[in-house]
Amino acid sequence: MTPADLPPALPAGPSVHPRFAQALRELGLDALTERVRTFPDATRTAAEAAAAVGCDLAEIVKSLVFEADGTPVLVLVDGASRVDVERVRRELGAASVKRANAALVRETTGYAIGGVPPFGHRTKTRVLADRGLLAHQVVWAAAGTPHTVFPMEPGELIGHAGGTPVTVREEPGA
Repeated sequence: MTPADLPPALPAGPSVHPRFAQALRELGLDALTERVRTFPDATRTAAEAAAAVGCDLAEIVKSLVFEADGTPVLVLVDGASRVDVERVRRELGAASVKRANAALVRETTGYAIGGVPPFGHRTKTRVLADRGLLAHQVVWAAAGTPHTVFPMEPGELIGHAGGTPVTVREEPGA
């Protein structure tokens, strides 16, 4: 599915998280607010988002916050994959890496788990983006709430997130 295949745009109004709308303006992506989709049922998980959008699970972007030696880092990975924490640790040259708790996610990004977009965060954070995202023409990511997602070309999304393309997903059968 490409952005041209999407249903008509919905009114941006209150469905677009204010922090995310501001980030779009700052990036010159105001028109993207018309592509944000709001769903009555939650899109907190990749599976819920894929079902709502009607796309493959791998076309969903998970925005996951980890702590590397106590410093938050954002990892972007496709919805069908799991993050290999050891690969993240090696990529960052960190002694330890663990999933961030909900309070650190909100403090770092300004969003709750299940609605964290790939950019537009409260604080500047290092971003690792799994190369597997680049296998798709369009990916869908959270737009700041557990009920909203938006489509974007993956290279553009990684660029706006300030991400470094790396391989951090678990290998099948690992």
